Amino acid sequence: MRSKGIIKLCYRKIIDASSQKPWDQMVFNDTHLEFYMQAQRLDPESKYPTFRLLRENLPRAEQLHFLTSTAAIGYIRQLNDQVPDVTNQFGKLCLPFKNFKFEIIDSHIQDKSQHKIAIYFYSEPLTWLDTIGTNLLIVYGDQTTQLAAGQGLETDLIPLVPFLSISHISFPGKVE
Repeated sequence: MRSKGIIKLCYRKIIDASSQKPWDQMVFNDTHLEFYMQAQRLDPESKYPTFRLLRENLPRAEQLHFLTSTAAIGYIRQLNDQVPDVTNQFGKLCLPFKNFKFEIIDSHIQDKSQHKIAIYFYSEPLTWLDTIGTNLLIVYGDQTTQLAAGQGLETDLIPLVPFLSISHISFPGKVE
């Protein structure tokens, strides 16, 4: 069997006031508090109560993504390098990640219900073998050499859930 390529997946986790899971709620509360403190530092007169207004009026407001992300770092470490919410066919978390990106979608310094963030989790490389229905048949890591040698490899089947997509692809050994 040949692989379709080496891929990395990206999962976009959205957290807002309607989030129910305890981990999500802690991230929501702490990132809103951090946003509030950082927004006050950038706008001490509180002229711009929303993230959108801050960005439109203060060039340094783009820093709020990074500055607010510091409140989520400890929680992200609790995930033990496993992308949340993405499970294999056995219902187990299965997708390893090392990199992530934090984004403020919207927020308000006084109205916490308007706070909405996204965390993008980028998987480690996977060897994509096939697509079965709405599932990706993969092998963890770059296993193209082992496949070419005919070695048997342990596979996993990952459903393509909402907000999960292929973010990177390469084709080892192909010359253009």
